[in-house]
Formats: sequence, C-alpha cells, structure tokens
Amino acid sequence: MLLRFRMTSPYFSQNRTVVTRRCKQIDTSTAAVSLLSGLRKRRNVNAVKIEEEEARVCLSTPDGSQDLFQLATVLPKLETDVPPSSSHGRRRRQIKVEYDEGAAPAKAEHWQPPDWRKQLGFIRDMRTNRDAPVDHMGAEKCYDAEAPANVRRFQVLVSLMLSSQTKDQVTAAAMQRLRTHGCTAEKLLSTDDDTLGKLIYPVGFWRNKVKFLKLTAAMLVKDFGGDIPDSVEGLVCLPGVGPKMAHLAMDIAWDQVSGIGVDTHVHRISNRLGWLRKATKNPEKTRKALEEWLPRELWSEINWLLVGFGQQVCLPTNPLCSVCLNQHSCPSAHQNSPAKRTKAQTSSSPALRTNKNTVVKDETTSGELGRVNSASQRRTAR
Repeated sequence: MLLRFRMTSPYFSQNRTVVTRRCKQIDTSTAAVSLLSGLRKRRNVNAVKIEEEEARVCLSTPDGSQDLFQLATVLPKLETDVPPSSSHGRRRRQIKVEYDEGAAPAKAEHWQPPDWRKQLGFIRDMRTNRDAPVDHMGAEKCYDAEAPANVRRFQVLVSLMLSSQTKDQVTAAAMQRLRTHGCTAEKLLSTDDDTLGKLIYPVGFWRNKVKFLKLTAAMLVKDFGGDIPDSVEGLVCLPGVGPKMAHLAMDIAWDQVSGIGVDTHVHRISNRLGWLRKATKNPEKTRKALEEWLPRELWSEINWLLVGFGQQVCLPTNPLCSVCLNQHSCPSAHQNSPAKRTKAQTSSSPALRTNKNTVVKDETTSGELGRVNSASQRRTAR
C-alpha cells in the first residue's frame, strides 16, 4: 500500500512527494535527519532544541508516516521559538528603567537671621526694668481684675480697639473713664454716641471707634452673651478688629498663642534689625514673615519686648543707637535719615536776603540822587 503526503511546510524549498513503505523506518528517519540538518544551515536555531527534536523523531513508532506528520507540526513551532538574530549574532539586552515614585521632596531651606538670638538677648537686657509705658498702661493692665471673666475679656478687647493709632497713656486714661462709667457690652450698647465719644476722647479716630464699639457690643450681646469669641476667625469678624488685635486678645484674654501681635513698633524694629528675608511694607506681612522662622515659644514674648524697646530706645525718629546694645550688629544702626529741608531753608539765608534788600535800597537811593543831580544841573544851565 502506497501513501502520498505533500509537505506544506515553508522549510521545503520545492514541493515534492515522499513515498514510504510500511515497516521501512530507515528511509523516514534519514529524511527527517536531512530536513533538520538543512534547517540548521538556513537558520540560527538553538542546538539544544534541535537535538531534542531529533531524538524525539527517531524514537517514534515504526510507522514512518507518523514521524513526518510530527515533524511537520514541530518545525513551525521551532521557527517561532527562534529569537531574532542581530547583526552580531546575539540578542541585545534590554535596559530596565526604574522610577523612584516614593522619593520624598527636597526640604526647603529654613532661613533665620544670622544674629537674632544675640540681638534678642540684648533686647531682654535693655528691657529688664520693665519701665516702658506698655508695661504699666498696656492692654494687660487696663481691665478690671476683680470683674467676671467675660467682662475682663471684653475690657481687654475694648482696650485693644482704643489703642490703635493711640499712645498707651491716652488709652489707659480712656479705659479708666469707661470702667467708671461701666465697661460691659450691655452698658456700652445702651450708651448714646455723644456720651461714649466724650468718654474715649481724645483717642485717635475716636468718632469711628464709637461706631465700632457700638456695633461690636451689639454683636457680642446677640451672638456670644456679652463675651468675646474664642478664635481668631471670630474676632476678626467684629467691626474694627484686625489680626493684630485678634492675636493679642487670644493671648491676653484666652491665654492661647495663635500668632504674633505685630504693631507699628514690632514692624519697624523687625525691618531695622534685618529679621525679615525681605523688607515688608505693612504689619500683616511682617507677622507672616516672622512666624516663618521665629520659634513658637517666643511669639507671646516678642510683642511686649519690642514694643517697650521701641518706646524707649529704637524710637520711630532719631533712635538712640548710641545706647543700644545692638549697635554693632544692627544693619540700620546710625543710619538716621537726614532731616527734610523746608522751602525757607533751601532758599537764601535771612542775612543774605537782608543784604540783597540793602543793596536794592542802596541802588534805589543812588538812582534817586542821580536823578536829582541831573535836574539841578539842567536848571543851572538855563
């Protein structure tokens, strides 16, 4: 019995028929070996895989047709297993790229003034006596210590509202008159504007402060039972209360440090000492700049230290740098701005003006004398 098989594998260069007889295994084995050897020459196949397939084909059943069928199914699989060869005959290695997703961001540099601890120590030494106006007439000294807690807190807030653009001596006197009149939210709310204005006069912007006190008292009676809010957010919502007053009220009234109370003294001295990375133009920006580097345990102390220091030594105009212990480390020491010249000073001096007037008078007199002499000469000629 003759069996015809057409080999359709792409590894055969020509289509031809293979004739086998039953029980004649040597012909089929020889054909299989020749096919594999030709494939080895054409393709760069792994030698280990080829040897395994050769052994498996030669050890098959006596029927040679099964070997050819098996070889026809194995060869395409070997073609897919062969890796693509490069120009150098080997496979290129792939570079593995790793990403470090869990890396922590770089920390920003913590800026601090170079000599701030030394300068602060000198300011403490200069404030040892505590004899500045803020020490005796500040917001901590203006409330009635024997009043109920809510009344004491309200009086602290009132004294802070009155102290804006006002000296401590004037604020303390106004608070004394208010306490004699009755300084509670309910009492101020029932007081007419004229009477309240006379009680707080002559504090700065007293007319506006009368309105703010009445509006604030009404809000506190309605929403807080005559007490003051216990948060900065609640305090700044009151009419006439800014961030400085809110932080100081939290510190004095509620004994909570929420921020630095920056007034004109703290703002001025911080810029003079170089305690800010960049010069600031208003107290609120100064507060934010100070809170970035100043330790929190110093936030409560820094206000009364710098306020008293500004009232006694580091004055707004003509500061006493010669008696200041920081005169050798302060970048603004002995740099007073020159006094402004008035229009009279820019013009000629009084003596020069007098001389000019004298010269003018002399010229006028000589001119008049010349005219008189000319007239007398004409009369004589006639």
